Amino acid sequence: MGRYIEEAKEMYEEAKKEFEEGCKENNRIKMRDASEKAWISVVLATNELFAKRNVPIPKSHRERRERLRELEKRDELIREKGLVDRFSARDHHLHEQCFYEGYCEPDLLEENIEKVKRYIEDIEEL
Repeated sequence: MGRYIEEAKEMYEEAKKEFEEGCKENNRIKMRDASEKAWISVVLATNELFAKRNVPIPKSHRERRERLRELEKRDELIREKGLVDRFSARDHHLHEQCFYEGYCEPDLLEENIEKVKRYIEDIEEL
């Protein structure tokens, strides 16, 4: 297993823990921090995929989406898993809406954090 996927898993576990604490304490800051940790998990898992496919690690999220899109065009397994759409959806819900805009409804955040787990698992399978 690569270093990116290990770090993605660690960050995911921290996101879950912080989310649970945020809910118990009704602490919006912890929930926002949990969303950003979950988003970073997606970024790290995506970097793992690039490392596995000998693709240079992107410097920006835009580059990351472009390279992921390129991989999806060439690789049927990546296309079947819908990684580009899933990456963009987590970016929107976790990074933009929750972390930056503060829209962190607990049910929606919990659902998105769970989707991060499946994203990581799917990349591990590739």
